[in-house]
Amino acid sequence: MASQALSAPLAATTAAHDGRRRRELIAFAILLAAFAVLPHLVKDVYAQNVIVLTLMYAALSQSWNILGGYCGQISLGHALYFGTGAYATSLLYTKFGVIPWFGMIVGGVIAAAIALVLGYQLFRLAGHYFAIATIVIAEAGLLLVHNWDWAGAATGIQWPFVPDSWLTFQFGRDKLPYIYFALGLFAATWLVTFAIEGSRWGYWWRAVKDNADAAESLGVKIFKSKMAAAAVSAFFTAVGGAFYACFVQYIDPDSVMAFKFSLLMALPAVLGGIGTLWGPVVGAVILIPLMETTSSYLGGTGRGIDLIVYGLLVMVVALARPEGIVSLFSRRKAPKA
Repeated sequence: MASQALSAPLAATTAAHDGRRRRELIAFAILLAAFAVLPHLVKDVYAQNVIVLTLMYAALSQSWNILGGYCGQISLGHALYFGTGAYATSLLYTKFGVIPWFGMIVGGVIAAAIALVLGYQLFRLAGHYFAIATIVIAEAGLLLVHNWDWAGAATGIQWPFVPDSWLTFQFGRDKLPYIYFALGLFAATWLVTFAIEGSRWGYWWRAVKDNADAAESLGVKIFKSKMAAAAVSAFFTAVGGAFYACFVQYIDPDSVMAFKFSLLMALPAVLGGIGTLWGPVVGAVILIPLMETTSSYLGGTGRGIDLIVYGLLVMVVALARPEGIVSLFSRRKAPKA
């Protein structure tokens, strides 16, 4: 009788958890369908460009959220991995004729390896010391590429102009292929995060974030958890960088490795809800169109009005809803950063 009394609440909790995850999958499928149809309704090239960037940053922010949100390791140097993917793909294509599809995988693997090497040392640090260290290393990488003559140094790399082709993943005027690839990348990062969230690794990462000492006392492998999160996060960030290189067809150090890219990966998650499944996409859907619109229509005045609008939004959300926008639609509060 006692075992039955104990098992009933557990079964109810499990059923509620499974039901919530099914609803999240249904909502995700609806969102994907909406984004798949949207480009056919929006014919304006500039608007389609904004859709590409929104989906790309949703994927990048979701990638950052794996390490910064779930594992609690706030990185402000993810531009290093973004640039690694962009440069690996660009160099392989322009120097050796390797198609971008292969370059994306190579860039992702290299970025994951860099994350593991750096993590071996950096994960000895905690809190703001870790965040500062990631900034320093990313800036060092930026300076290195600035002076790397074989990679074009400050001049950068111009992709050759070729006919539109899926093989080389280059399309001069058609934005639809880029939109659908960005949508696929976002879907991949979301589904990986969804799978991790309900797995043993997901529970380990949240335990490490909440209280590393308590988690270790319960048998959680803290160092391995952080290393795994760093590798997965870096891999998808590098794939995003490779995609961006294919999209713009020209890169230089400042266009793919500047500090602003690290911020633009973190801010959508912070705005939407750090450490949540939906936070990065909600933040990206709000932040990126606003940023692109204000910079286009207000940025040319020279008064920085676009930056004022952008900064005010972040300040209002940080003060009014530190848990993120998704906390407005959920009874459960998002985990604190």
